[in-house]
Amino acid sequence: MEHRGLDIKKALEHMPVVILPPMEGSESTRLLQEQGIVCASAILDPWYNRGTGGVIPMEDYDQFIEGLVRDTAKVADVMYLWGFAEIIGAYARRAPEGFTVAWLTWFYKNCPSVIRGWRSAQQSCIQFRREDVKLHPENFLEREQLEKYKAGKMRYVPGPTSVIEAAMPIGFVGRTEQTGHPAQKPEAAIKPLVLMSTVPGDTVFDPMAGSGTTAAVAVKTGRKAIVCDQKEEYIQIIENRIGIKRLQP
Repeated sequence: MEHRGLDIKKALEHMPVVILPPMEGSESTRLLQEQGIVCASAILDPWYNRGTGGVIPMEDYDQFIEGLVRDTAKVADVMYLWGFAEIIGAYARRAPEGFTVAWLTWFYKNCPSVIRGWRSAQQSCIQFRREDVKLHPENFLEREQLEKYKAGKMRYVPGPTSVIEAAMPIGFVGRTEQTGHPAQKPEAAIKPLVLMSTVPGDTVFDPMAGSGTTAAVAVKTGRKAIVCDQKEEYIQIIENRIGIKRLQP
């Protein structure tokens, strides 16, 4: 394997984000496993088997997604799988052994469409969490609430809702985030996933990083990230966005 010379663990010691060279998501996951790296969280945003991403028989797509989730479960304690509800719904019942499931929805109003029918205004996300791993709703508390929480005086922790409302970064919206990537998600849609599954200093893994939104969120929230994508042009976008060059052997 041409990427075996990449020392990801060492790079994480002095870099907030490790950008891997272009490679398939399965290869990056295998690298982490070989180096004994287990991340607190992983963002999985594969193509949705619909529209411009291409369409293949569902049995082949099922095999791809099941392999993706199974392999990532070896290197992450919490996983988030993005997609349209009608595509990924079945996988909510196929959690890896030892993982629990939660269903999340990203809702947006500003979706452009040329179809003459129902206009899509949401995407879905399945959270797979290892049963013995704690989530962090306290990351969403205000200062006074956090003080009560730390003092053990808060019986119920008002964590975030399972519906995330954030506009897509298109047109005049999210101009400071726009990178030119054709399917870019806003940081506001990824940030709650990172906050719920990590604490500062933890590492987030994104093997299909696209424009690097996961990396941007990690940097801004005091986390670390390992990201990659199979396309050279997207790796360049991430490098420019984060200001860090890809890892070299």
